[in-house]
Parts: sequence; structure tokens; C-alpha cells
Amino acid sequence: MASSSDISTLSFEAALQRLEAIVKQLESGDAPLEAAIGLYEEAQALKAHCEAKLGAAEARIAQLQLDSDGRPVGEAPFGG
Repeated sequence: MASSSDISTLSFEAALQRLEAIVKQLESGDAPLEAAIGLYEEAQALKAHCEAKLGAAEARIAQLQLDSDGRPVGEAPFGG
């Protein structure tokens, strides 16, 4: 199980890959109860990390879409 400090250093892709591996392991039903609880806790931390990374990426994209006056760029109605 990765510690929260280990998780905080993971890239989005690495965290998502680990989260997918945990889901598969939990779905298989092969983990003993205590191990499953630990995996679930790790999965929750990975989920939060991924959500934070996505939120930061969305904020960066939104910032890039502002012109020099801070107005959104390219928000013309669709089709016109």
C-alpha cells in the first residue's frame, strides 16, 4: 500500500493506473478483509489525488482561454 506522501508524487497517469489495478484486485474478491480495507483506503487517496490533478488541469486550461483583458476567448455561439 502506498503512503499518502508517495501518492502525492504520482503523475495523474500513474495514479490512475494504480487505481485501476486496485479496483481489479478488489473486484476479484481474492484479498482478505484487512487487505481489502487497506486497498480501499489507498483507492480513496488515489481518487482524491486524481480529482485534484484534473481540477488543476481544468483551471490551467481555463486560464489559457482568457485574452489579455481576462475575457474568455472564443465563446461565440455555436454555428455563428
